[in-house]
Amino acid sequence: MNAPDHIIVGSGINALVCAAMLGGKGAKVLVLERNDRIGGCMRTEEITAPGFVHDVMATTFVLFITSPAFASLGKDLARHGLEFCQTATPTGVLRPDGSHAVLSTDRAANIAALNALASGDGDRHGGDVGDIERNAGLLFGLLGGALWSYPTVKMLAGEAWRRSPRGLAAFLGEALVPARSWLESTYQSETIRALWAPWVLHAGLGPEDAFSGQIAKVIAFALEAAGAPIVKGGAKNLLAAFEALIIERGGVISTEADVASIILDGGRATGVRLASGETVHAKKGVICSATPTQLYERLLGKDAPAAAPEAVRNYRYGKGNFQIHYALDKPPTWRGEGLDKVALLHLTPGLDGVSKACNEAVRGLLPEVPTICVGQPHALDSSRCPDGKAILWLQLPEAPRHIKGDAAGKLQAPADGLWTEALREAYADRAEAILANHIDGFKDSVIARRAYSPADLEAMNVNLVGGDPYGGSSTIDQSFLWRPFKASRNHDTGIKNLYHIGASTHPGAGLGGGSGFLLAGRL
Repeated sequence: MNAPDHIIVGSGINALVCAAMLGGKGAKVLVLERNDRIGGCMRTEEITAPGFVHDVMATTFVLFITSPAFASLGKDLARHGLEFCQTATPTGVLRPDGSHAVLSTDRAANIAALNALASGDGDRHGGDVGDIERNAGLLFGLLGGALWSYPTVKMLAGEAWRRSPRGLAAFLGEALVPARSWLESTYQSETIRALWAPWVLHAGLGPEDAFSGQIAKVIAFALEAAGAPIVKGGAKNLLAAFEALIIERGGVISTEADVASIILDGGRATGVRLASGETVHAKKGVICSATPTQLYERLLGKDAPAAAPEAVRNYRYGKGNFQIHYALDKPPTWRGEGLDKVALLHLTPGLDGVSKACNEAVRGLLPEVPTICVGQPHALDSSRCPDGKAILWLQLPEAPRHIKGDAAGKLQAPADGLWTEALREAYADRAEAILANHIDGFKDSVIARRAYSPADLEAMNVNLVGGDPYGGSSTIDQSFLWRPFKASRNHDTGIKNLYHIGASTHPGAGLGGGSGFLLAGRL
């Protein structure tokens, strides 16, 4: 193509959404990806045994199917082959003593089931998700809207008029309550507390962090309303649909195209220089889906705005992730009714267990009892493995980026603090022992296992700093108006025609494509 209107650096969900949206408006877009494939944290491979199809990193797309991006692009992506698979039981929890709970997509059934665990707890659940429903306009306007904008100011003014200024302030103050405070003050059942405590980890938070209670309620509402869908055949089919749509709309995608630097002319971004030495110019600007470290240190370097180096130094990355994938000879026989159909099942002692493991990981320790999220793709999509077989997708959201020790006192931390293959497999053994304690005959059913440490994840995607899949810590001081930096303004960078999207920018991490959608709408 001739010089494109926009160059997009990176090809994660935000970049793909942005490219498809801009192409739909007639703009010519060039997407440049340094890896041999597009997708960022979306990657599908047969990593264990032939015929067993695994989503290596991201797998659940509830944030995408409920997003404005999907509302705009969904029908066109479906034309290009995108299908989702669902289950009526999106999540559940299983504790060491065998106590468990399962959430369905039927609110009345959930209220009854949770009331059976503890009288009144189901009614309180109905009240919590009902509150999210009633306040959806304000909540999702702040969670997904352009914050420095007239529509947001207008929305807040309207809410202040409707609720009164003090009422709006009270609502926002209540939204800052940590998950521990919410769960302990609301639910009697430890099992129900255990059901929701792990979900804050998937937002890059811990149960004692401000705002974690509100985000857990939002997740509860979303799971009940939309389930926990996966892409039929693997996330690769979502990528294939995006690629076809972008090309259909006149865009070009180039892989193994490592951008080495941004070209500036007269204080504005005019193109990029590739590691090969080739230069590519853009008529309207450059959009980078990357971490602040990648954008301001590697791509801009000495050309970064004066305030950027200190802001990047102060930017904090969060806990690492640890992944384990299994090919099984048969579906798991869980020691709990209804658990075989749950899309995402958490194994945890409970709220205190999540808190303990989270704290250990933050302090650089390998958690003694990690929180384990078990995905069962075969239960939703039979095409993922041969008939009668099964696959498991395990995510351990509390893993240290730099290892200082082992909370259990059994594994030796490397002197340099870096993950090794031996330590990775030993830690995977720890998680497997917990898993096997809940599944009859588990070890005899294992055909193959593949584990990924935080270091392995970063090696696959340079934006996963220390294995952090959320683009940086999501605590309140690094969210909303202050993401990525305290002086950030929407997706501007301080350089004309250079824009920043991705998990490190508002609305943050997840597969909703929010920052790409917002910037495309603005441009």
